[in-house]
Amino acid sequence: MAGGAAGLFLIALVVWPLVAVLNRSLASVGPGEVWSVLGRGSTRSVVAFTAIQALASTAATVVLGLPLAYCLARLRFPGRQLLRAAVVVPFVLPTVVVAAAVDNTFDAIGLDMPLLAIVYAHVFFNLAVVVRVVSSAWATIDSRQHEAARMLGASPWTAWRTVTFRQLTPALLASASIVFLFSFTSFGVIRILGGLRRATLETEIYRFAVTRAEFDVAAVLALLQLVVVVALAVSSALLQRRASKGTWRPGRPGPVNSVARKLVLTLAVAIVVAIQAVPAVLMVAQSVRVGDGFGVDHYLNLFDRADVLPVSAAEAIVNSLLFASAAALVATVVGVAASSAIVAGGPLGRWLETLNLVPLGVSAVTLGFGYLVGFAAFDLRQSIWLVPLAHAVIGVPFVVAAVVPAMRSVGLRVRQAAAVLGASPGVVWRTVDWPVTRRAALTGAGFAAAVSLGEFGATSFLARGQESFTAPLAIFRLLSTPGQSLRGQALALSVVIGVLVAVVAAVLERARPRSSDSVGGLL
Repeated sequence: MAGGAAGLFLIALVVWPLVAVLNRSLASVGPGEVWSVLGRGSTRSVVAFTAIQALASTAATVVLGLPLAYCLARLRFPGRQLLRAAVVVPFVLPTVVVAAAVDNTFDAIGLDMPLLAIVYAHVFFNLAVVVRVVSSAWATIDSRQHEAARMLGASPWTAWRTVTFRQLTPALLASASIVFLFSFTSFGVIRILGGLRRATLETEIYRFAVTRAEFDVAAVLALLQLVVVVALAVSSALLQRRASKGTWRPGRPGPVNSVARKLVLTLAVAIVVAIQAVPAVLMVAQSVRVGDGFGVDHYLNLFDRADVLPVSAAEAIVNSLLFASAAALVATVVGVAASSAIVAGGPLGRWLETLNLVPLGVSAVTLGFGYLVGFAAFDLRQSIWLVPLAHAVIGVPFVVAAVVPAMRSVGLRVRQAAAVLGASPGVVWRTVDWPVTRRAALTGAGFAAAVSLGEFGATSFLARGQESFTAPLAIFRLLSTPGQSLRGQALALSVVIGVLVAVVAAVLERARPRSSDSVGGLL
């Protein structure tokens, strides 16, 4: 019953909007118009840049993530958990906050290179993906194979290349496919750092749908992106499944007792400092910069409504917190119900397990555009509730990722024993499953709230009026308008939202069981 309700929720808010986009692209527009839009030179340029920036971001993230993955998988050193948190927390930071930090960094050093800035921001986000996936795989590799190759005369590089690297290849490909998918569908980073000079499929969908009201062209671009994203998602799933296979040989990390290990650890720390710490520190410093001195004027100005905003930045924060609370509640209820069906197995469980992953693979912009098209006939596009519901859809996979492993740890025999003793299914769930999964559900709810606080893509389509104007929208509006005062407010607001999300993510990362460090436990 609960699993069926969760399935209906996902159908209404995930499947139906995507079907609406497909219908608008194929039925309403027609094949001729589809090929006309796809054949434009401007479309080819947008597709080319989308692929180029995604490939560059993926390559940079994988290369820079390898030393970090090695240190967290193989070395034991003071501050190891702090380094892990420093890498993981940025993954759930709002895109507009990261883009604001990177934009401020490049402005401070006088660099005007949009492509480099975009790649920098994507590496900031996605280092966690490579580190989590690759370090988990690296920890399973039996180090005795490497030692045997050395004893047979292989150099350290040859032994690593022929033994360790070959075993890491599936995990590397899996993480690279995920990073490419996230970079390909990036929205907030491109809008802020790319500006008008650099457009991707994601930003073009928004421009044609919202700015120019050309829904037909937006539908064709959304169809193209959907085809690519589905292919990427299927490839990623297959690669992750392949990466998760193999013999698990858990080993304890070793001490940093050689020059080579010290150099790798130093390099790893330097990467975190240069890629993730420097933009954050510079953003905080600039947010308290007032004229030639320092002060909290920009933070105090958050309570006054700027001319470019429909509400004050402080009110936008309140809206974001309210939406995050509602989204977390809905995502938790739906996620726990879906998890129960997934653990129970059967056709419904397998179907829900697949459907649950769709929000991660489909871009939030395509989803938001689907709401505009799909709910037009029901006159729901003006409803304020669409915003938290869209956020909840994106948060459900986080809840399921946290709850399913906890539920599976209970064991079928325990449930059967409770049932034999006369407990109804509801009593079994309340007395057996819930005490075990309660902490996991709270963890998933926390991540859903953190994601909601920073959601920008779908909200850009759905926000209507003052009551649905959120903090990420305010940051983008302030950054897009010239003026040092407005820029200072944008950075101050970014710091506030970034700190809120970082605190939530850090607490949840600390509370998360170490056993969830696996390819499937990326979330």
